[in-house]
Amino acid sequence: MTTDTRAAGSAPAPPANPALTTISRYGARIVVGLLLTLYGLVSLYPFLWMVSAAFKNQVEVIRGGHLIPHHPTFATITHTWNELHFFRYFMNSVEVTALTVVLTLAVYAAAGYAFAVLDFPGRGFLQKLFVALLFVPGITVMLPIVLLENKMGILGTHIGLVLPFVNGGAPLSILLMTGAFSAVPKELRESARVDGAGEFHVFTRIYLPLTRPALITVALLTAIPTWNEYLLTRVSLNNANTYTLPLGLQTLSSENVPHYNNLMAGALIVVIPVVLLFLSLQRYFVNGLVGAVKG
Repeated sequence: MTTDTRAAGSAPAPPANPALTTISRYGARIVVGLLLTLYGLVSLYPFLWMVSAAFKNQVEVIRGGHLIPHHPTFATITHTWNELHFFRYFMNSVEVTALTVVLTLAVYAAAGYAFAVLDFPGRGFLQKLFVALLFVPGITVMLPIVLLENKMGILGTHIGLVLPFVNGGAPLSILLMTGAFSAVPKELRESARVDGAGEFHVFTRIYLPLTRPALITVALLTAIPTWNEYLLTRVSLNNANTYTLPLGLQTLSSENVPHYNNLMAGALIVVIPVVLLFLSLQRYFVNGLVGAVKG
């Protein structure tokens, strides 16, 4: 009797309609897709407005009301590049960024190799220390950096920018490179050492080629913030001949009557190299992050 009661009370629910389930699934995807598209358009609009204004004259920018220029012209960009010294600012930014990236890769690739492969006293403590430094805001060391560079006589020079940039990238760069080198099979190093290869040979001929995505990732994560850095450059540099692009852009916005078309042309000059660099190396960037995390 008990068995019959349970059987009667636990009647199976009617099967769901497969067609309705499929429709609801696709409907949810369409709604999510529309929301993401709307969010993307809203986020992209300021960038599109900047590009549009860079190809307008001042009068058309002030009038506004339309995104596509009625009379597009390259005169604004060429005037900003030639007459407003943006070529000089551009080359200064290239110099600072290139030096920072090269030094960062040279120093922290070696440091990551040491942490991942070599055994030395205090290795675990130093690794934890560098991870902890990720949570230290850079603004807290701004004043000591300026005072130290002033005593060293490098304040106001490009090397006075490069050294703090390289130092500031230490925690994340070492973390990524250590993870990438840890993922390389140790048998490769042991075989090379048995064959008589030195540690430097193993590092440069075996480990570095196998961790190229991580190296590119570190290079990107170093180059982009260095290229866009404003605060330290504003505090350090006081000679217009040494200004980088963000400072050059600031000089346009501080005019008595700002020419917004020139300002947007300058912003476009600042942004385009970073966008092109990231798009060209995006595949390596993603692979480098994945490999470092797995390691």
